[in-house]
Amino acid sequence: MAQPRFGTDGIRGRAPEDLTAAIAHSVGRASAQVLQSRTAVLGRDTRASGPVLSEAVAAGLVECGVDVIDVGVLPTPGVAFLSASLNCPGFVISASHNPYFDNGIKVIGVGGTKLSVDQEQAIEALLDEPAVSAAPTPGSFSARPELSALYINHVVGAVAQDALRGLTIVLDCANGASSTTAAEIFRRLGGEIIVLADAPNGTNINDGVGSTHPEMLAAAVIEHQADFGLAFDGDADRLVSVDETGTIVPGDALLALFAADLKKRELLANNAIVVTVMTNLGFHRAMETAGIMVETVAVGDRNVVEAIDQGGHVLGGEQSGHIIFRSLATTGDGVLTGVLLAELVQRQRRPLSVLSREAMTLVPQYLEAVRIAPGRTIDENPVLREHLSALEEQLGRRGRILVRASGTEPVIRVMVEADTDGEARQITQELVSLVQSTMGSQEEQ
Repeated sequence: MAQPRFGTDGIRGRAPEDLTAAIAHSVGRASAQVLQSRTAVLGRDTRASGPVLSEAVAAGLVECGVDVIDVGVLPTPGVAFLSASLNCPGFVISASHNPYFDNGIKVIGVGGTKLSVDQEQAIEALLDEPAVSAAPTPGSFSARPELSALYINHVVGAVAQDALRGLTIVLDCANGASSTTAAEIFRRLGGEIIVLADAPNGTNINDGVGSTHPEMLAAAVIEHQADFGLAFDGDADRLVSVDETGTIVPGDALLALFAADLKKRELLANNAIVVTVMTNLGFHRAMETAGIMVETVAVGDRNVVEAIDQGGHVLGGEQSGHIIFRSLATTGDGVLTGVLLAELVQRQRRPLSVLSREAMTLVPQYLEAVRIAPGRTIDENPVLREHLSALEEQLGRRGRILVRASGTEPVIRVMVEADTDGEARQITQELVSLVQSTMGSQEEQ
């Protein structure tokens, strides 16, 4: 990573080969110059490379006059919460759901939300320049792991005392950042908790566990006859849940369930929810039936949060399980989402399988990524555009097609939904073949 750049969720690379301590140090210095804050909060997940990169970011900040508060291992939403509480920027050393050998640097703006694109570009510009002189008066560094209690108390306080009493819940902490918080939070709320993957060793984060590998969670739910299970990713900003039968509950179904519940309790501001273009067609149909307005934005939690704030809404999210309850958090929070889901299930006293099934009917959906030759665009492909228009007219209201370019690599992403699995699969294969034949990379031709 000779010239590090912000992706959809911070700066990432293999550590220490690509994401080096020198780069982390530069990110700290550049961020200090752009964000101009006297204080910053710093946290990380459980990867072996985390301490070195964390120390390097802290050193860069301190050299530029910033007082760094290091809270140690803490979920990204925990750092964001402290960032908002202390009114200062936050830094998280994490690569989310990636394997342990990857790592990343997430920079959180003052107030706990993501940086603007302009701020990211300003930091990137400084990374390309020679290092500036350090501040006349350096900042300070303090280790304050006890501040994680403020975040834990906040999540516990989101629902009533003992709200989860009577529930048996399996938690999969992915050997990641939620290992320090999730079990305590759910036990304090009265739940009977079985915890998996909460023994991080630096290399086992996301290794066959967590939100990207929920198979062990599903088996444990059945073995323990639990009410449901909850799996987090490495930095615990999103949630994957399984019902009492061990079946994964789609993130879109969770969104539909939360939206309908908030509306029923007259807590859904503007009677609206924000989702992305990837959200399943079945969700849109369910919201139309429920009389809930849906605002659709481009992929990315930044876009969801911006639309929520601009519209004065309270709920939004992505089908990945990244759900934002804006009155309680500045970003997606897997543990908070899990608590609110558990409270909902307990309050309604019905199995999660029944609640999710009633929330929406999932429309068959196929997703494919097709590698293309660099520089080729959909706009310059009239054959694809014309064929796409014909297929959309053919489907009408029975389905939906989305063909878009990736923002991070030479890939076209194809999404097709239709009322029948066969039709959705056939159209997907047709479009993938057409993209490959008209835009494919040289290796594929």
